[in-house]
Amino acid sequence: MVQYPQLDRTLSAIADPTRRGVLERLGAGSATIGELAEPFGISLTGMKKHVRVLEEAELVTTEKVGRARRCSLGPGRVDDVEAWVDQYRRMLDERLDRLGELLERTKGDQHAR
Repeated sequence: MVQYPQLDRTLSAIADPTRRGVLERLGAGSATIGELAEPFGISLTGMKKHVRVLEEAELVTTEKVGRARRCSLGPGRVDDVEAWVDQYRRMLDERLDRLGELLERTKGDQHAR
């Protein structure tokens, strides 16, 4: 079985709706952990855990600014997810094409009888 460690980290990170919300929020600009936690109604500790998962996937970076930790979108991208989905889509398209060909042949065989 082929393994995709970065793809696995990225998919795991974006599987959670809170983390997707954090990425959407950071798309508008950097924010502190507290600013990120407030709209979700979760504790700072809870948000730190979400941010840590996003950092491990390289989707978010953080830096200490005074007493706060400021978060920004990271260098990681979802290109690996897009490439995997495209590969999967091509495989499904090929299978559907083969099924269509089989159905056409079967249909032709039935008309010949």
